[in-house]
This record gives sequence, structure tokens and C-alpha cells, in this order.
Amino acid sequence: MRLAFLGTPEVAAGTLRELVKAGHDVRVVVTRADTRRGRGPASSPSPVKAAAVELGLPVVHKPAEIVGFGPELGVVVAYGRIIKPDLLAEVPMVNVHFSLLPRWRGAAPVERAILAGDRQSGVCLMELEEGLDTGPIYARAATPIGDDETADDLRRRLGAIGNDLLLRALSEGLGTPVPQVGEPTYAAKVEPAELHLDFSLSAQVLDRSVRIGRAWTTFRGKRLLVKAANVLPDEQALRPGQIQGNKVGTGDGALELLLVQPEGKPVMDASAWARGARPLPDERLGE
Repeated sequence: MRLAFLGTPEVAAGTLRELVKAGHDVRVVVTRADTRRGRGPASSPSPVKAAAVELGLPVVHKPAEIVGFGPELGVVVAYGRIIKPDLLAEVPMVNVHFSLLPRWRGAAPVERAILAGDRQSGVCLMELEEGLDTGPIYARAATPIGDDETADDLRRRLGAIGNDLLLRALSEGLGTPVPQVGEPTYAAKVEPAELHLDFSLSAQVLDRSVRIGRAWTTFRGKRLLVKAANVLPDEQALRPGQIQGNKVGTGDGALELLLVQPEGKPVMDASAWARGARPLPDERLGE
């Protein structure tokens, strides 16, 4: 089939490479425009654009431009923008969506599944329509979410599952999609305030925020990112926010901090940070 590909992040770039590797005729790639890096004039392409240039594929930034390339089908992976219905009327599209629809429609299905404590996630190959991830499903595959799996780890794994699902469907034929069944939930973008660690909550709940990748607290008035941690469910001696070595008390259990990043400094071992910071007995994280 003659394909158009629409996507932005690294996981979508992986799908683009797999489509080309499998011999599909990708006529054009749509992704966001280059973004500026820092304060200087230099800009960076999206991972999808970088992959397209490497593969020698034409790149455009407006979805409507794909019509001139004559695709039979559009493949959408984490593109991040709504496709207008007049374009869908000209070029049918399938979306590789990283959730078990209708659960977690929207921008951040991987993050929301982890934050909610879901035990499984998956991939749906969905017919794109005007609504937000409301289209019928061609194929789906479920997979457990590991207890320690980060959002980045799960996204990479779902990307590989989605590639297999997509390539098999393109090879064997998409068939007839079936409507979504069940109560929808929505996966809004995760805002920084949501990843502020409230140590009155349980260690298990806080660990979910850490696994998203941008969890933070404060110490002595400065921000401290928590990059990796372990749950210590049986540790009940520490009060919420109390620091003992690299352990922090919570509302239920404790968090063992593994990697942290103090404001203005590189990522470091949490034990080394604690030895250098020397918290006083009455000091708490988050105060």
C-alpha cells in the first residue's frame, strides 16, 4: 500500500523504520516543525523527522499536504494533533494507540495507566475518526504492566507490540473494525503539579509518580527530582517526609530513593546526595 505516516516521538520513529524495513511504500511523513533548543537559534527536528531524513523520505508539517502524494492509507502513531474530518474523507487512517480502548483515550495513556495502578495495558489498532480516540478497532493486544516498569519502558514495549500488530494487519488486510465497548476514561496530559510528591500518601502511590519520570519534591527550598525509587512496604518507623539515609517516610511504608537530581546539578546516587546534604533530624522532604 501507498502510505502516509504521521507521528512525532521516538516510539513513532521506530514504527516508521519498521514500515520501511518491511517494504511498505511510505510516500510522505508528517511531523511537527523543528523546535528551538535553549536560548540560541539552533533547532531540533522531531525524532520522526530525523528518521525520515535518514530514510530519504519527504517530510511535511501540515497533514493536508499528504493528499498530493497519493497515499491509500495514513498510519498515525503518537502524532499529537487532531486530524480534520475533510482530510479523513480523502485519506482513511489507522491509529496505533497505546491503551486498551475505550480506557485511556487521549494524550497520555501510558502515564495515566501507571498513575492509576492499572495491572495491564495494551495496543489498539483503531480506525481514525473525528472524535478523540473514539474510532472502531481493527485489532488489539493486551500486556501486563510490571510492578517496577517505568513509563518509558512500557512505552517502548507497547511500541514493539504495536509494530507487530500493524505490520500483520497491513499484510493480512485490515478487515472490518468493531466498535469500542465499555466505559471511556480520558488520559489528559500529566501536568508537573500532579507529579509533586505528597509524602502523606502511600509509598506505592508515590512510586507510580516516580515511574512517570518527572516526580519532584523540595529540600531546603530547592527542587529535588526523584528519578528512581523502590517501595519499602514494611518500613513504618519514619514519619511522612522524614529522611533516614536514602529512605523517606510516607503515609504507608517508605520510599528508598535510588537516583535524585538536585536543582542545578546532575543526576546522582541518592545515598551520595544524602551523605552530602546531611539532613537534620527535624528536616522533611517537601517542606
